[in-house]
Amino acid sequence: MDVMPKWADVVLIPVISLVLAALLSTLVIVAIGEDPVAAVKLMVTGALGSTYAWGYTLYYATNFIFTGLAVAVAFHARMFNIGGEGQATLGGLGVALICLALPWPHWALALPAAVVGAALFGAAWAAIPAWLQAKRGSHIVITTIMFNFIAASVLNYLLVNVMRPTGSMDPATAKFPPGAHLPTLHDLLAPFGIAFSRAAPANISFLIAVVACVLVWLLIWRTRLGYEIRAQGHSEPAAVYAGIRPVRIIMAAMLVSGALAGMMAINNVMGEAERLVLNSVEGAGFIGIAVALMGRNHPFGVFLAAILFGFLYQGGAELALWTNIPRELIVVIQALVILFTGALDNMVRMPLEKLFLALRKDRA
Repeated sequence: MDVMPKWADVVLIPVISLVLAALLSTLVIVAIGEDPVAAVKLMVTGALGSTYAWGYTLYYATNFIFTGLAVAVAFHARMFNIGGEGQATLGGLGVALICLALPWPHWALALPAAVVGAALFGAAWAAIPAWLQAKRGSHIVITTIMFNFIAASVLNYLLVNVMRPTGSMDPATAKFPPGAHLPTLHDLLAPFGIAFSRAAPANISFLIAVVACVLVWLLIWRTRLGYEIRAQGHSEPAAVYAGIRPVRIIMAAMLVSGALAGMMAINNVMGEAERLVLNSVEGAGFIGIAVALMGRNHPFGVFLAAILFGFLYQGGAELALWTNIPRELIVVIQALVILFTGALDNMVRMPLEKLFLALRKDRA
């Protein structure tokens, strides 16, 4: 029997962790001579105060949903996939190859093909560390982080020497054809009479990310493969005794994880830049780790945590633009959130467990 109710684990612990991180962040802002109340108001206004602000918040959140789901799926199989950065990078390569291959007449045809390309390239990049873990015993943390650097080097070579248009000095591909440009939220909402900023980069990829959350929930909790992944994560000896093959589960979980990370490129490569550029992932693969931790590896939790980190990214950018608070302080705030929701989780969890245990004994 669990010591704490499920709602306390999913909601109460993350909320307390966020409050602790906010308190420490307030102290840091005060220490550098700024007004924390004004800073919070500016962050909220900059991230949520207009459809333009919401457009950027949802754009960042879309990236974090995909990478957070990627980490969560691997976590359920007791694997720590920190290669989302490289898998998303190669996913962008898959998107670019698909979008540049044909003169697409409409985004409705280009989008499914690009989703497949992104997922295949991301899964293929995750398959090598997965095979090394399953067959050779190589630790998944070491191999996936090494493959991040390899992916960056591969993309750098291709953009500089192979895919760069003739006469261009910019290490990037050519612009995708107009038929491969995705509709923004402005385009999607305008027919319904809902006003949304035309300049915001949020696009149909956000809806794909929401669908991905639902599909991951169905996979993990409503399919046989999902049951086997969770069984493997809880106890590999017990899973083997039940007839579950670890090699198959490791490969399957990492392929799904890599595919989800690769699909992030639909948002930033196809939806926003409309071409493949260097460093298009911008650290979202690593933020996905914090998103998965904070969301307790549940798709709904990942969705909420991704919205929070999207808020921090956009609000932090506005804070650095309009105040004397340096941009690095926003990184400190993000680090505090990650610290309390991840590394210091037990600092909040253990007192709460004692409290709920005491309450249960009193009722008994």
